[in-house]
Parts: sequence; structure tokens; C-alpha cells
Amino acid sequence: MGEKDDEQRRRIRRGIVATLVGGTFWGLNGTVSKWLMDTYAIDPLWLVCLRELTACWLFLAAAAVTAQGREQLTGVLRSPSGLLQILGVSFAAILFSQVAYLEAIDWTNSATATIMQSLGMVLVLVYVCLKMRRRPRRRELLGVVLALVGTYLVATGGNPGQLNLPPEGLAWGLGCAAAAACLSILPAAPMARWGNFTVNGLAFLFSGAALSLWYRPWEHVPALDGVALAVLALCVVAGTFGAYALYLQGVKDAGSMRASLLGTIEPVTATIATVVWLATPFSPAEIVGFALIIVMVYLTA
Repeated sequence: MGEKDDEQRRRIRRGIVATLVGGTFWGLNGTVSKWLMDTYAIDPLWLVCLRELTACWLFLAAAAVTAQGREQLTGVLRSPSGLLQILGVSFAAILFSQVAYLEAIDWTNSATATIMQSLGMVLVLVYVCLKMRRRPRRRELLGVVLALVGTYLVATGGNPGQLNLPPEGLAWGLGCAAAAACLSILPAAPMARWGNFTVNGLAFLFSGAALSLWYRPWEHVPALDGVALAVLALCVVAGTFGAYALYLQGVKDAGSMRASLLGTIEPVTATIATVVWLATPFSPAEIVGFALIIVMVYLTA
């Protein structure tokens, strides 16, 4: 029993680290993507198509490197039920989360979209409690409160005037929350069976292909120079491949609830990256928000 407990604790710690690093990559990727879109007039949906249809091959190549990965990849391709599970991850988690977030930003602003997205952790907590037929633990409830308040302070600087919620923005914001919850819940079962890289690779391939058929990215190719191509490569390798691989590994190892809470490192990283890039000082509210999220990380560890 002692060895099993030690192994479980090591797995949870590994999952916590993976989630935090993945969330950090997401936050950096958001700042870099915003710079790309502003500097080179890149359409957000074109960027989503590019990231998904390039990162998918990195995931599949990583799956094919090991014998176990090749076995999992060939196995799921022969399993209609496995492919159906991954298709659900592709549309309900990967595609839905990216489109809903972009639409929420379009109808409101990035601060509002980030806060609405963070509400997904409440949905995850409800799901976990219903599935396990238990009440929320005090530590979980406190973690949710700290994460929500911290995210609000980081995203808005404590200024409610930055929040703008027209009906369409509210709808897409709630969609963000639902998609974030799906991303913390749906991939867990197929990853346990088919592996992280296989599930991500096929989910990104299905999602990117579906979005491309609708959006037709070849009709919206922006003018790019060498700097833009290098930054795009960084977005694909670190901000997409690295971020999703690490975050979903965290879901697998640390559990959906911990991963959902720890994912709030994303707005912290995005804010720090933006401030460093633009040489803008932190506001007192942002510093308090950082502190609350750090406390939340400690509580969930």
C-alpha cells in the first residue's frame, strides 16, 4: 500500500508540473499570437487552422517514435469506438474551445473572455462530485474561489469597467466555460487507453480539417516575412504542441479538477508576458491576483 501511495503522489506531482508548464506555454502563446495578428493582420481562424494542421503531425510523429505509441495509434485506427471518442474530444474540446474563445473576445474583450472561460472549473467540480457521488471538499471550494477572484484581478486589474457583456458575448463566454470543462474532462478516458500523443494528434487533425473545410484558410493567407514564420513555428511547437501535450498529460496524471484549477496560470503568464514586452508596471490588483492564484496552486498540490 505504501509503494502505491508513493507512486500516486509522484504521478500527481508530475501532473501538477505538466499542467503548470502547459498553462504557461498557453499564456505565452496568447501574447505572441496577439502580436502576430496585430502586426501582420493575421485572421484568428487562419491561425487556428495553421496551428492545428501542423501541430497534429508533431503529435502523431511523437506517437510513432515508441513501440507502445505505434501500437496505440494503429489500435485506435482499427477501433470505431475509439475514433468516436477522439472525434468527441476534437469537436467538443479542441475546436469548440478555440472558436468559442475567439468569438467571446470578438463580442466582448480578452479580459471578459478569460474570466468566463475560468468558470469552466466550476463545471468540472460539479462533474467530479456527481461522478464520485460526494460533496465538494473545502480545499476544492476555496481553490475555485481563489482562482476565480485571482483571474478576475489579473484580467481586469480590478476595474469592472473592462468587462462588457452583450447577450452574444454572454452566450459565447458561457460556451468558453463549457469548452474549458470539456477539455479537462473528455480527453482523460481516451488518453488512458490510447495515449496522449495519439489522442491529441488525431483530435487536432480532425478539428483542423473540419475548420478548414468551412473557413478555407488558403483564401486568407497573410503576407509573412522571415520573422513572422519563425514566430509562427514557435507558436506551433511550444504554444500548441507543447502546451496541449503537457496540459492534457496533467489532466491524466493530476486529475480534471486539479488541472482545471492549475490552468489559471495561463492569464498570469499572459499578463506577465504582455507587461514585460510593453514595459508596463503591474497594478496592485494584478499583484493580489497573482498571489491568490499562487495560494490556489499550493492548496491543490
